[in-house]
Amino acid sequence: MQFTSEQRLDDNVLEREFTLGEIPGTLWTSGSAPAPLILMAHNNGLPKAEPRLVARARYTAACGYAVATIDAAGCGDRPRSAAAEQARADLRRALQAGEPADEIFESLVGPLVERAVPEWRTTLDALLSLPEIGGPVGYSGWTALGIRLAAVDPRIAAAGFFAGGYVPRTQREEARQVTIPLLFLLQWDDEGNPRQRALDLFDAFGSKEKTLHANMGGHTGTPWFEREDGDRFFGRHLK
Repeated sequence: MQFTSEQRLDDNVLEREFTLGEIPGTLWTSGSAPAPLILMAHNNGLPKAEPRLVARARYTAACGYAVATIDAAGCGDRPRSAAAEQARADLRRALQAGEPADEIFESLVGPLVERAVPEWRTTLDALLSLPEIGGPVGYSGWTALGIRLAAVDPRIAAAGFFAGGYVPRTQREEARQVTIPLLFLLQWDDEGNPRQRALDLFDAFGSKEKTLHANMGGHTGTPWFEREDGDRFFGRHLK
């Protein structure tokens, strides 16, 4: 892992850009003691510099966590496969025409998850070797990726999932293997995520401790106070 830049932000959070082979990432920390780590993943294809993610990361870091994100394969400015670009174009056409889109979602999101998980695990290996990071590890963000990570990596101790976005069939089945404490955020009127499908997914998780927060509004309308609730959730399980 090579740090390529750093800046001290006005909330006293240290923001550092890094590269790990071909993987670009950002690490936010505050304070000097080893801190619990939260992996914060954006939805498929979006960049790690997406403003909503950066705002959540800075807030969470200021609460005493180390927070990291990466642009995994096919995300942000990294090269995208011809198959993924074709799937995105097909998806736009299907949605505009009001046609069924499940199989197109499968062909797009499934391979993104398969490619992203190994890079996130490699990044986790490197982050846990840093003296300023002490563990344990939490996960926050993209649900499809988080389900796979929680199912295959025992280092993930708690997770906060955003119900927005499509979850492939494979991850819906893997949800039964997820047994860690879970906070699941649902926007009740999310135009891109059928409500019943999200409720069925919540029911499928194998966690004995799982909490559903449902708020009115569309996909990007998650209330600001969910940041505070999320940090209380992680405080119970990571500190």
